Amino acid sequence: MKKRLISGLIGLMAAHPVCALDLVETYEKALSYDSGIASAQASYEAQQAASEVTRSALLPQVGAYAEADHYDVDGELVDESYKSTGYGVQLTQPLFQADAWFRYDASKFQTEAARAQYNLAQQQLILDVASAYFNVLRAQDTVTTARATEAAIQRQYEQAQERFDVGLIAITEVYEARASYDDSKSQRIAAENQLNVAREQLARLTGEYPEALENLKQTFPLGRPDPMDPSAWETTALAQNWSIQAALQSLNANKASLKVAKAGHYPTLDLTASYGDTQIDGGGPTQGDATQGLIGLTLNVPIYTGGGTSAGVRQQRSLVTVAEQDLNTVRRDVRVNTRSLFLTVNNNIETASALEKTILSRRSALDATRAGYEVGTRNIVEVLDAERAYYVALRDYANARYDYVINTLKLKQAAGTLSPQDLIALNNWLSETAPGIEALATEDNTLDDPTQ
Repeated sequence: MKKRLISGLIGLMAAHPVCALDLVETYEKALSYDSGIASAQASYEAQQAASEVTRSALLPQVGAYAEADHYDVDGELVDESYKSTGYGVQLTQPLFQADAWFRYDASKFQTEAARAQYNLAQQQLILDVASAYFNVLRAQDTVTTARATEAAIQRQYEQAQERFDVGLIAITEVYEARASYDDSKSQRIAAENQLNVAREQLARLTGEYPEALENLKQTFPLGRPDPMDPSAWETTALAQNWSIQAALQSLNANKASLKVAKAGHYPTLDLTASYGDTQIDGGGPTQGDATQGLIGLTLNVPIYTGGGTSAGVRQQRSLVTVAEQDLNTVRRDVRVNTRSLFLTVNNNIETASALEKTILSRRSALDATRAGYEVGTRNIVEVLDAERAYYVALRDYANARYDYVINTLKLKQAAGTLSPQDLIALNNWLSETAPGIEALATEDNTLDDPTQ
């Protein structure tokens, strides 16, 4: 009996259409459709370009110039006019610009922060796809058990009506059965709506409404986290979690920006060189062509900037404090979340194991209650309660398995180790022909012989 029960608790349908979509295919569709991952990638690429922009301030700047001037000189000893034209190239090389160097350092840290955010977005997409995928399966199972509950209670209601018609029971039992039937119908309607909502959430990621999804095989194992030590998971998370990495790089960027602000007090030194040709026509003092080369150093020493530099230092110092506290907050959240998920995954395993036994006992209790009702030792309310309890156990078992899958992925995300390979490994446990909850939640033909 146990083998027959467990074999039917994984998905909705006893057999899926050939076009059933698996988890990896769903993820691939989301990769090309989801706007969130596209935005994260574009942000990372934009920050890479911004880093190149700041680096350019440290490199030589070369430009060409051309000029044309007209001079008109009137005086006691001279009265002449002439024009001058010239062209050439000019080179400027920063020799000492501390703010530019620190700004480049800050941009590199910002690029690393953007990379961490992009990696975090990739992990979040994996988790979102898996959650949406299994939420559809979860909703399908809920609809199936709701419909089966409604059908079973309807049969009890019809039988109660027949018994009342021949005078075997009171009208109150008919009313009880009718009330339970109406309640089960409302729950079925709510479950169907939740299934539609779950499909919308999946379509929001993939842009498509799949006809069917592959489901977990009955042999899917609920393994313990490896290693079985919450402290080990916490250590890994503190070292690899991408939210922490993003916050850490943001802190480093703010520290570099503080150095930029302080560099406003430092002098700057540039090397300048130019080479060009000048021509003077019209009687100027040096009429004719001349070639000119120039090389020199330019030193600027800031003396007073209206207090703006000092204010900028204070502002940036406060921003460093903000980044430090944000990093502390993220680390604490990750630490708590990782340990909580470790406990939750183990609880999901224990819950699923207990619900396997619950299904067996609920089925036995339902059979006994039905038999007692037939001989008059049980009333209709007890039968209806037993019906509902049995189908609730079926649904809860399926939910416990789905919870285990999602929470395991969440645990890996918290540890920073979640990757597409986890979806591929999980996908190997999916099948379009996996038997579903419907195999148990329809008629009793698989449970007629309680000795099996």
